[in-house]
Amino acid sequence: MIKYKLICKDCRITFNSWFASSSEFERLKRKNFLNCHSCNSLKIEKTLMSPSVVNKEKSLLEKSDQKKHIKIKKKINEYQKFIKKNFEFVGQNFAYEARSIHYKNKNVKKGIYGSATKEEIKELKEEGIETQSIPWIDSKDN
Repeated sequence: MIKYKLICKDCRITFNSWFASSSEFERLKRKNFLNCHSCNSLKIEKTLMSPSVVNKEKSLLEKSDQKKHIKIKKKINEYQKFIKKNFEFVGQNFAYEARSIHYKNKNVKKGIYGSATKEEIKELKEEGIETQSIPWIDSKDN
């Protein structure tokens, strides 16, 4: 199988198509079986294409990126375990609970964590309530 990048000489649209061989492309073109899917023209030509070459350096970089990704994911997982162990989960009520703690309406034995919208975080910051956002990975993805 061979993939060609083709161009329609009438409407100038480019598209890719697969052929069994280069001779098969020529045979189909000679018989006027190749047409533009946009304007239905039969004036289809091959364009310049770059060959697909395996690059060892690129493969090594991709593996390096994968290792970095795995390392970061592992570190996030460690943080999540620490937070789950040492903080109280308040779910979607994070903004309410944070205000309760800040304005001394609620006694707290340990810190809290949960979810808040960007708008809620902005409002908390405007009120002088410090929060931290961290990336969170669902445990089913770990």
